[in-house]
Amino acid sequence: MDRITTIGFDADDTLWHNERFFRMTQEHFAGLLAEYTERDRLLSRLLEAEKRNLARYGYGIKGFMLSMIETAIEVTDQRVPASVITEILHAGQEMLRHPIELLPHAQESIRALAPSHHLVLITKGDLLDQERKLAQSGLGDLFDAIEIVSEKTPDTYARIFARHGEGAERALMAGNSMRSDVVAPIMAGAWGVHIPHGLEWEIEQADTPFDHARFRALRHLGELPDLVGWIDGC
Repeated sequence: MDRITTIGFDADDTLWHNERFFRMTQEHFAGLLAEYTERDRLLSRLLEAEKRNLARYGYGIKGFMLSMIETAIEVTDQRVPASVITEILHAGQEMLRHPIELLPHAQESIRALAPSHHLVLITKGDLLDQERKLAQSGLGDLFDAIEIVSEKTPDTYARIFARHGEGAERALMAGNSMRSDVVAPIMAGAWGVHIPHGLEWEIEQADTPFDHARFRALRHLGELPDLVGWIDGC
């Protein structure tokens, strides 16, 4: 078994909290539109808008804000009050100002692996917001490289691990998203390690590759150094 030389880390909901702020804003959004439609129908329409708009706006809070505004216009037959649009904008701006809260074991696991492996932060979303969160996290100096990408595909991982290491075959990706952080790197030839968060965006769901030799699931990020040590020792 090839020794791992490069380790990729997802950011949102792997190193710090993220999805719970989207959920909180969704509930506020549902309250704003309560007189026009029921909550479940509204959130279903919002998810449809987010899926449609990924190709236009990409991932992140700004695209989420625009999708909420679009959904509000649709469900009110273009009668949404300007005050509601203002509240949606304020809610999104509050998300952009929210302080970073590291998840358990994030810093100690990165510090444990940094001396022996090439560490790359691989995240997608709005460039300015991701840079803000990384700066606030205090983890930036621990990474050898930062990659903020528009999408996480097998080709994306193949390019990143070739650029920042010795190829996908000697790389490992750790993250909370089954689709983006586990299945895609495995398809590129790397290890895919699932770090469950508890909240998962519907768009990021995928079948778990239980039978794949390069799939592992951990209880938390604190178990990653031992897993890497086991792989390197095989």
